[in-house]
Amino acid sequence: MISFFISSFQKWVFPQKSLTDGNKASVLSADRDADRTLAVPFRGPITGGMQPGKKVVVVGVVDPRPDRFYVALTCGRGTSGEPPPDVALELCVRFRDRQVLRRACVSGSWGDVDRAVPFFPFIRDLPFKIEIHCEHSRFRVLVDGQQLFDFNHRVTSLRDIDTLWIKGSVTITKLA
Repeated sequence: MISFFISSFQKWVFPQKSLTDGNKASVLSADRDADRTLAVPFRGPITGGMQPGKKVVVVGVVDPRPDRFYVALTCGRGTSGEPPPDVALELCVRFRDRQVLRRACVSGSWGDVDRAVPFFPFIRDLPFKIEIHCEHSRFRVLVDGQQLFDFNHRVTSLRDIDTLWIKGSVTITKLA
């Protein structure tokens, strides 16, 4: 079992397609109070799944005493005891050794971990913006507008990638 899959969630937000751009997912809080933070751990749907041209945006603040945090795109929600068998992208940010690790799980089998990044963009107590752009053959990930890495698709049925997971030492302020 993967450590970031949790069975209890305090607050949900639900993606809704923007009326102006059908390729972008917008996420609104359940109580529509934009000033409130989104509860972590978070698990919510990506409406329509992923497709080339679509992106997921996570805006938040690193905790004052961070250990690590995870952002994952999965195929399905899994259950309270088990994750889904396909994880298109698991991003793990580790502060102790300043690493950004990426991997995927296909049919229940985890692949190799990618580690190389040109810089470590996360600083304790400061805000960040992660953009995960879906392209034809890969995810392109930017942090604060700077490209951090590309991750080639291991899960090839992009529309099946329908759930966003977030866990760890962060406060989420906006999802889009």
